[in-house]
Amino acid sequence: MNDRIILPLNGVGLADLALVGGKCASLGEMIRNLSGLGVNIPDGFVITTDAYWQFLEQSQLTPFIKRELDQIDFSHVESLRRVGSRIRQAISNARFPHELSHQIIAAYEGLSRTYDQAATDVAVRSSATAEDLPDASFAGQQETYLNVRGPAALIDAVRNCFASLFTDRAISYRQTFDFDIFHVGLSVCVQKMVRSDLAGSGVAFSLDTESGFKDVVMINGSYGLGEMVVQGAVSPDEFLVFKPARKKGFASIIEKRLGVKDKLMVYGDHSDERTRIIPTEESQRHRFCLEDRQILQLADWVMTIEEYYSSLKSKWCPVDIEWAVDGLTGGLFIVQARPETIHSRKRTHTMTEYRIGDPSTPKQLVGKGIAVGDKIAGGKVNILYSLDKRVGGHEFAKGEILVTDMTDPDWEPIMKIASAIITNKGGRTCHAAIVAREMGVPAIVGCGNATEFLSEGQWVTASCAEGEEGYIYEGKLDFECTETDLDDLPTCRTPIMLNVGSPSTAFGYAHLPHSGVGLAREEFIINNYIKAHPLALLQHKEIKDASLSAAIRLLIRGFEHEQAYFIHKLSYGIAKIAAAFYPKKVIVRFSDFKSNEYRNLLGGNHFEPVEENPMIGWRGASRYYSTAYKPAFGLECQAIRKVREEMGLDNVVVMIPFCRTVEELIKVKAVMAEFGLVQGENGLEIFLMAELPSNIILAREFAKHIDGFSIGSNDLTQLTLGLDRDSALVAHLYNERNEAVKTMLRMLIRTARECGVKVGICGQGPSDFPDFAQFLVEEGIDSISVTPDSLIKTIRAIHSIEE
Repeated sequence: MNDRIILPLNGVGLADLALVGGKCASLGEMIRNLSGLGVNIPDGFVITTDAYWQFLEQSQLTPFIKRELDQIDFSHVESLRRVGSRIRQAISNARFPHELSHQIIAAYEGLSRTYDQAATDVAVRSSATAEDLPDASFAGQQETYLNVRGPAALIDAVRNCFASLFTDRAISYRQTFDFDIFHVGLSVCVQKMVRSDLAGSGVAFSLDTESGFKDVVMINGSYGLGEMVVQGAVSPDEFLVFKPARKKGFASIIEKRLGVKDKLMVYGDHSDERTRIIPTEESQRHRFCLEDRQILQLADWVMTIEEYYSSLKSKWCPVDIEWAVDGLTGGLFIVQARPETIHSRKRTHTMTEYRIGDPSTPKQLVGKGIAVGDKIAGGKVNILYSLDKRVGGHEFAKGEILVTDMTDPDWEPIMKIASAIITNKGGRTCHAAIVAREMGVPAIVGCGNATEFLSEGQWVTASCAEGEEGYIYEGKLDFECTETDLDDLPTCRTPIMLNVGSPSTAFGYAHLPHSGVGLAREEFIINNYIKAHPLALLQHKEIKDASLSAAIRLLIRGFEHEQAYFIHKLSYGIAKIAAAFYPKKVIVRFSDFKSNEYRNLLGGNHFEPVEENPMIGWRGASRYYSTAYKPAFGLECQAIRKVREEMGLDNVVVMIPFCRTVEELIKVKAVMAEFGLVQGENGLEIFLMAELPSNIILAREFAKHIDGFSIGSNDLTQLTLGLDRDSALVAHLYNERNEAVKTMLRMLIRTARECGVKVGICGQGPSDFPDFAQFLVEEGIDSISVTPDSLIKTIRAIHSIEE
């Protein structure tokens, strides 16, 4: 008898890759080395590749499989499908060797006794020897069978695992990566089920899957068995944990986003139905599937696994894991782990940018979803509801845009020839997203009803180059791609910082050369993430506006109450920006909406006055200490405090905008202190936006109460020259290089230096006008902050000036 046919899962490791495949080797390695560190992995046993080769030999299938594979025309999907089907059918019909089945059943009965059951429930997972390697993930290429119970069902599942080595997608994938089919063996992991059908499950990565940003753990999850998340059948909840702060003991959850968890996979009711899909209860849909303690526990384990593998391989080795919560015991388990294979191989010293060619070209938006990748592609829509679509011999043609409900691994042969992929369902870690990243194809997932709002044969452009959201535009738009080698950029003596408005783009800028963030505006987060006027959140019940209250109830789903919603959402937005540039300073400006802008927020009409000239009206500092707005400003302060003290992002600096007098500044600081933000405590710095002539004229007095100035050249120019920058009639007079404005700047820089406080500038001027940048550098500005798309030319211009 071959004593290598069955091995205990805790008896194998990475050294046994050829015998047990990537999945089993990784699970065994973790059980042996990480269980002692508290990482829970379900027990089980391995049916080794020796069993697979023995099965092929005794069934005499090898010559048949070779002949069939030689017939495939990989340029035609139908040819691949016919051959794959014949091979799988032959394996399914083959007699399972008696001695082999006897050994497998004996091991299964032993595992069942461990759990005091006659026939325990197990997960049967394929583990190929070419799977989960550092240079090709083979994710989802072979099958997994859940809730398998009893000897007969187990043998059927094992035979089906063997057959899954020859699914269409597996054959195509190996051809793409040039793996010899007969050098790939298949092992099977038989693992005790975690009853996540009664709780939740999902996936986690030790990096951000879109940008490759290294310093976060990204977790996706939903209720029920994990296949729903992996397949993209639901839009999962998403959580982000900032690793550097977590390692210091902070509860650094920097993002919680509620998904659309409308259905879940649970155990079937009888032996012929191992699993079934049922609707999610209404109350569950509006709750997060993980508690904060579970999110942090999972993040800790992911970091432990990443550190172990990185140490083992003597290089950074990010990981992709699957997790499950047992609804019977409440225990958290890791059920799979593999190396992440996309960003770990990516060159990070280049900056590649895609953008629509002519910004002035009118664009008609037809739909949007979650962006996967950062590319743009155009093409003709081909809507496929299943792989069996055949209309007059019509198939999917190379370069078309695949539009479908969702994909699974069987779609891979089509996905690799698509110019873009658009799906109704799915999240950032679903199958469509993972394969699209690996193939370098832009994808927009979770669009809701793309198969309805798009038409067969319609020409569209799919853009994933505009942040977290992917946009679908009518027609085929021209776009351009530019690549910059960051190693070729010169070094500047003047620190160059970035202006970052959108948290969704922050991770993508983290690898750029920078000295931190000179301006992060709260307005963008409030407008795009919170969407409601803060006073409407606090007081909507007293207003008795039923439609407003209904809209707010919808907004705050997943959060304890309205205050918690505002504080958490604002803190998440700020934290994502602060995390991307940690430990460099990130200067966050308190909200500076004008009253007409605040009115546009949900419920804003109940709280905002109609002003003749909002630009110089009730804005900035004058709001913060006013009786009417102070409770709302308190929420902003609490969000900042949460980011700095709970999440551990103490690189956040706060900035007060549009502060007219020194007395106003003192009042604002007093209100901040009421809400726990005290200058100097825990290293908190306070900057002032220098954008009013009074800030310059009384700079010496202002400087006594702050740690730095940041010049807001837009408002300073309009108020120095006495013009409305929104008026087209006087737009020709607007010029921040006007000598009066430059005199103001010169005065401020010199006074700040004499007072020992920093002074920087955040605006487009230095990027757009080299002579303006030269003026600032010569005057001794401490930093210049620009938008990311201006960074490259600004670095070159500043360096040229300094030289």
